[in-house]
Amino acid sequence: MFNMNNTTMDASTLSSMRKTIVGVQFLFVAFGSTVLVPLLVGLDPATALFTAGIGTFIFHMVTRGKVPIFLGSSFAFIAPIISASQQWGMPGTLAGIVGVALVYFVMSALIKWQGRKLLDRLFPPVVIGPVIICIGLSLAPAAVNMAKENWLLAFISLLTAVLVLVLGRGLVKLVPVVCGIIVGYIAAWLMGLVDVSAVGSAPWFALPQSITHFKLPQFAWEPFLFMIPVAIAPVIEHIGDVYVVGAVAGKDFVKDPGLHRTMLGDGLACLAASFFGGPPVTTYSEVTGAMQITRITSPAVIRIAAGTAIVFSIIGKLSAILQSIPSAVLGGIMLLLFGSIATVGIQNLINNKVNLDQTRNIIIVSIVLTLGIGGAIIPMGSFSLSGIGLSALAGVILNLVIPKAKEA
Repeated sequence: MFNMNNTTMDASTLSSMRKTIVGVQFLFVAFGSTVLVPLLVGLDPATALFTAGIGTFIFHMVTRGKVPIFLGSSFAFIAPIISASQQWGMPGTLAGIVGVALVYFVMSALIKWQGRKLLDRLFPPVVIGPVIICIGLSLAPAAVNMAKENWLLAFISLLTAVLVLVLGRGLVKLVPVVCGIIVGYIAAWLMGLVDVSAVGSAPWFALPQSITHFKLPQFAWEPFLFMIPVAIAPVIEHIGDVYVVGAVAGKDFVKDPGLHRTMLGDGLACLAASFFGGPPVTTYSEVTGAMQITRITSPAVIRIAAGTAIVFSIIGKLSAILQSIPSAVLGGIMLLLFGSIATVGIQNLINNKVNLDQTRNIIIVSIVLTLGIGGAIIPMGSFSLSGIGLSALAGVILNLVIPKAKEA
C-alpha cells in the first residue's frame, strides 16, 4: 500500500533557503481555498489564515512533528455555518464548532480503543458517499445566486480555473482557485466594479479581527448539536487523507504516530479555530498533491507554510483586498468547487464498489440524498435537526438497522 520511493526528500537534505521557498509555495497552493471559505460565510479571511497556521502547528505538536499535513478551512461546513449563523448568529455558530472538535475527540478515543473497524461499521462508503454529495449539491443555490450578480465576471473566473486545471502543469495546476480569483478580480477592476477605497485606507500591518476583538464563543445547545452530525464526513475524509499522505511520503502514519493522534490533532485545531473566530479546519489534499509533485514530504516544510500563513494574516492590506473581491468572481469559482465536492462523493461510491443493485444500498443512498438536498427539518423543541446533519445521522442509523443481503 505504501510507496517506499526513495526520491522523497527529507528536511536534512534541504538548505534553509530552499525549505523556506518550498514552504511558501505550499501555502500558495492552500491559500485560495483557505481564504475562500471565510469570504463565503461572513468570517474574516485574515483570521482563517491565522487559525490555519495555529491549527497546523497544534496538529504537528500532537503528532510529534512526524506527519506532513497542512490544515486549512473546511468546505464541508460552508452550508452548515451559513444556516447556523442565520438561526443563532455567528457567536453561537462558533460555539457549534466546538461540537465538531468533540466529534474528533470521540473518534480519536474510539480508534485508540477499538481500532478502525468500529468506524468502518458506523460509517461505510454507502453512508459517507451520499453525505459528501449532499454537502456539494446543497451549496449549489449559493453558487448560482452569487454568480448571477454578474454572469460575465463569473464566467471569466470559472473559465480561468478550468483552463488551469486542464492545461496547467506542475504546481500551477494545483492553484486553479487562486488563478481564477486573480483573473476575475483584474477583469472586475477593469470594468470598474471593484471598490478599492478600503484597501487604500487599510494599514499595512494589523492583527486579525479575532485577536483585536477576542470573544469567547457564546455557548448554546442548539448550534452545538446542529454541527455534530455534520462532522462525520470530514472525520472519514481525514482518515483517507492520512493514508494518502502516508503513501506519498512512503511511511505508515496510521501506525506511527497513530491515527488516534492525527484525529486528536485535527480536533484540537478545530477547537482553537472556534475560540479565535475562524472556520473549522481540515487536512488539505491540495498540499498533499504539491508534495507528490515536488517529492518534498518534510513536516518541517509544512510548518514553514503554517508560519507563513500566520505572517500573511497580519498584513492588513491583503485582508482588505480579499474582502473587496466581487461576489460574482467568487460565484464563478464556486460553480466549479461545489460540484467537485459532490463528485468526490460519487468517486467514493465507485472506488469502494458500492453495489447499487442491492435494495439495501439503494434505500440508504436515496434517503440520505433526499433528506440532505431537500432540506428536511425535524423539530425537537427549541432545537431542530436538519440538512446534512440529519441526512448523515439517518444514513448511520439505516446502515445499522437494515440487514445486509446474504451472500450466495
